[in-house]
Amino acid sequence: MEEDFLKQNAEIEAAKQNMNAKGDIFLGLVVLFSVLIVVALIGLLAVRPDKVQIVGEAEASEYRVSGKVPGRIEMYLAQEGDRVKKGDTLVIINSPEVEAKMAQAKAARAAAEAQNQKAIHGAREELIRGAYELYQKALAGEEVYRKSFERVDRLYQKGVVSAQKHDEVEARYKVAQADVKAAKSQYDMALRGAQEEDKAAAAALVARVDGVIQEVEIAKAERYLTSPVDGEVSECFPKPGELVGQGSPVMSIVDMTDVWFHFAIREDKLKDITLGSTLEIKIPALGEETHLVKVTFIKVMASYATWRSTQTTGGYDVKTFDVKARPINEIPNLRPGMTAIVVE
Repeated sequence: MEEDFLKQNAEIEAAKQNMNAKGDIFLGLVVLFSVLIVVALIGLLAVRPDKVQIVGEAEASEYRVSGKVPGRIEMYLAQEGDRVKKGDTLVIINSPEVEAKMAQAKAARAAAEAQNQKAIHGAREELIRGAYELYQKALAGEEVYRKSFERVDRLYQKGVVSAQKHDEVEARYKVAQADVKAAKSQYDMALRGAQEEDKAAAAALVARVDGVIQEVEIAKAERYLTSPVDGEVSECFPKPGELVGQGSPVMSIVDMTDVWFHFAIREDKLKDITLGSTLEIKIPALGEETHLVKVTFIKVMASYATWRSTQTTGGYDVKTFDVKARPINEIPNLRPGMTAIVVE
């Protein structure tokens, strides 16, 4: 009896151990399957492509203010951030060269007028002496330019100076030669008395100098730079007192009424974007309100492409297109540079 009892207890213990082993196996399988499911979900989330968001930027027409005469910035009459009107004076340039040219032109005008009066009234002894002095002055100037040209010409033959410099000096020398001829003719005319042709030549010389004076007057007016449009001063480049060359930009004006949005969009996202179509955008800087814009320009950006795989064995370059869109209605407080997001 005792042996039967012990045997029965042994069988019960064996059954319990067998059940515990099966439970551990089952639990292990459950854990394994749970891990596999989690890994599969993570893999799906990892390989799922992110949604492409079309993001652009606000831009505006920008105008550069520059002058025709070189000089130094004397004064700014408008600063960055100021609103200006078309025609407002913004910058004054100090150009001593223009003043010097005006003085020269006025002196030439006086000399030309004297020659003209001499031709009209006949030469007096004082006029003859004056014509002679002008002739001698022209000869001296020709001699100076001749020597300069000979020096530059030798350097040019040796490749030391540029062709442009050589041509400039040669042109000055030829002008000096012409001045000598003109002064000589005026002196000869004073000696022998003026003829009708001489009178006409003297009058033409006066008219020519008047043209030079008019040209210098225009250059003086160019010292005052004005705004080409109504807008806002976005940037002042040189500081007061700094030197600016001819045509160098001095100030930048932004036309805040001519604003658009620029987007760089992959061609596989252009399906519903065509010329004249409308897009709904959101400008984070202006809150959650959405705005409508109209597509006005689409052009491929040839140097900008994104490689995109289309199959397991290959892929192709997806071109990016430059898309511009203008607001259908005015957007208050919109500034160039603000980010725009297309709402899908």
